[in-house]
Amino acid sequence: MAQVLEFKLPDLGEGLTEAEIVRWLVEVGDVVAVDQPVVEVETAKAMVEVPCPYGGVVTARFGEEGTELPVGAPLLTVAVGEPADGGEPEGSGNVLVGYGTAAPPARRRRVRQAPAARPTAHQPAPAGPVNGSSGSPHAGADRAAAAGRTERAAGRGRRAGGPAGPAPAAERPVDGPVPVISPLVRRLARENGLDLRRLSGSGPDGLILRADVEDALRTGATAVSGPPHAGDPHAPVRATAAQIPAGQTPGAQTPAARTSASPASGVRVPLKGVRGAVADKLSRSRREIPDATCWVDADATELMRARAAMNAAGGPKISLLALLARICTAALARYPELNSTVDTEAREIVRLDAVHLGFAAQTERGLVVPVVRDAHARDAESLTAEFARLTEAARTGTLTPGELTGGTFTLNNYGVFGVDGSTPIINHPEAAMLGVGRIVPKPWVHDGELAVRQVVQLSLTFDHRVCDGGTAGGFLRYVADCVEQPAVLLRTV
Repeated sequence: MAQVLEFKLPDLGEGLTEAEIVRWLVEVGDVVAVDQPVVEVETAKAMVEVPCPYGGVVTARFGEEGTELPVGAPLLTVAVGEPADGGEPEGSGNVLVGYGTAAPPARRRRVRQAPAARPTAHQPAPAGPVNGSSGSPHAGADRAAAAGRTERAAGRGRRAGGPAGPAPAAERPVDGPVPVISPLVRRLARENGLDLRRLSGSGPDGLILRADVEDALRTGATAVSGPPHAGDPHAPVRATAAQIPAGQTPGAQTPAARTSASPASGVRVPLKGVRGAVADKLSRSRREIPDATCWVDADATELMRARAAMNAAGGPKISLLALLARICTAALARYPELNSTVDTEAREIVRLDAVHLGFAAQTERGLVVPVVRDAHARDAESLTAEFARLTEAARTGTLTPGELTGGTFTLNNYGVFGVDGSTPIINHPEAAMLGVGRIVPKPWVHDGELAVRQVVQLSLTFDHRVCDGGTAGGFLRYVADCVEQPAVLLRTV
């Protein structure tokens, strides 16, 4: 006889207490194997595929795409066969990226209060099942959730000025997944009441980009935000031109109405997920770290020639970022004060033995800082390969929490954006960050004569608690000397 088991969102580790459902990988009725990925979720650290520890038939799913669930909330139920010994079915026990699947967490974390439109107290699920079979133990909740979604869909149609009945077949959205470039685009559309199935994407193969959603909002394809609904503080009321009283033009609205509907109010993008985590970390850095910045121009002509000679000799290509990273690790060996962190409670500076080098990577989901472990023990080839691997994982959103944490020093190559200099915010709780601008031909005095050389601006932002300007200046000068004369590195090889 089959037994129905409930799989809950596991403890994600790294202090994470919630995740947003980005994409379901299975449907109700599908047969899943042990440890088969069943859902893709987005946390404040990364996007993760969550595998199910049970093998069997999926009988119900909990939460639609875009729903945010706390740790410990049900994800799905699986009907499994009765074990031969008559005991309880067990999970696989395999450990995932940052968390395990064998059992739910022993200690529940405190999570945010769920909205009012949630299941009753006897059912812990924060969102009703998307679909399920009538034989499921959650069948009643399935029907209630489906009815609630139908009611909300009808309400959205009435608020948008559409007919009370179902939409004509020609205007009804097409079933199936909508190709969207990132969860941020899906969230932006959802917050503004925009149906993505009615948009034509301008990306490859009809992919819907953020620009497509913003254009639709600007041209009035969706409703504009109005004052919050008195009955539900979480659901903003939408208004369209059809709802403006007769005889009143948009320009003749009251000052309050003009304020809420004017373009100056902009589009509200929630600070959640990766963007929210970045905002929290940078705000904390600015509050806690008394930072200072020094910079210097350096002649990178010889470094560029050395790289060209390395790559001409055959073998794996060496990236410029890898050479700069090698220079950083050599400089940190001379100035270990900058590879440290401050323990504010103990009022101590902790100097770290290993260099775990973070580097800034811009992605569709925002800025992330992958970490190269033990960068001080790697050569240029190893650094090049690791930078390439982490950059690709950042672009595809598959970085693990472990690959995004634990950095001790950050290298920020903002020259890829075509800028010369910057004063970046330190990546808390680190103590320093080296910035590298673009390398461009400039007039430069070389060997007593004016010449055109490849010049780069280097900047160092440092925590003034761990060292003074003399140490920071010595570090930056050593980096500049290695850039100008790569042979200086031979002293540390």
